[in-house]
Amino acid sequence: MLKRLTIGLTGGIGSGKSAASDGFERLGIQVIDTDKISHQLTMADTETLQIIADTFGSDIIQDGTLNRAKLREIVFSDEAARSHLEQILHPRIQQEVEETFSSATGPYIIIVVPLLVEKGQYDFINRVLVVDCEEQIQIERVKQRSSLTDVEVAGIMRTQATRQERLALGDDIITNNHDLPSLLKQVRILHHKYIKLSSELESSRD
Repeated sequence: MLKRLTIGLTGGIGSGKSAASDGFERLGIQVIDTDKISHQLTMADTETLQIIADTFGSDIIQDGTLNRAKLREIVFSDEAARSHLEQILHPRIQQEVEETFSSATGPYIIIVVPLLVEKGQYDFINRVLVVDCEEQIQIERVKQRSSLTDVEVAGIMRTQATRQERLALGDDIITNNHDLPSLLKQVRILHHKYIKLSSELESSRD
């Protein structure tokens, strides 16, 4: 693949990955979001949805669409089930990412990968950006946007890399303990940094 500045954006559930990636998009940067790809792959009447139903039972589909709450309940309480789901989704997501990446434009690219620390996968990512916040803030944010309980959120967090593991991998860190303007200010600072790094990468190829 063409060597270009590619940022892998990651973070735990509720850390603010979507807010950060939206900030980069508003600055004109192309964002490839693996969560959005996963949702597209599992929409009604897709091959992937049928494979998931064949694997986990037809009752995983409700009114023609994936019952995400039921699937989440299954895979986050059963490591083998979670592994089966990953084997179905990850190769398909990776293929979509690579196809989109090959035609992407702009000075640099953001790829949002929630499980980047845990799974790796994308060897063309050459810089890791971690969106970080205090764990209690993660829990409160997830509860505000969903019907999950403290116990359920904590269970999901246990399946992900620890905060320390993510921070150890990060080349850049966005600290998202405060409000949206604070996060977007950090996004703008990193945007200018990445523009400069991209220019340096281009010069090194000349």
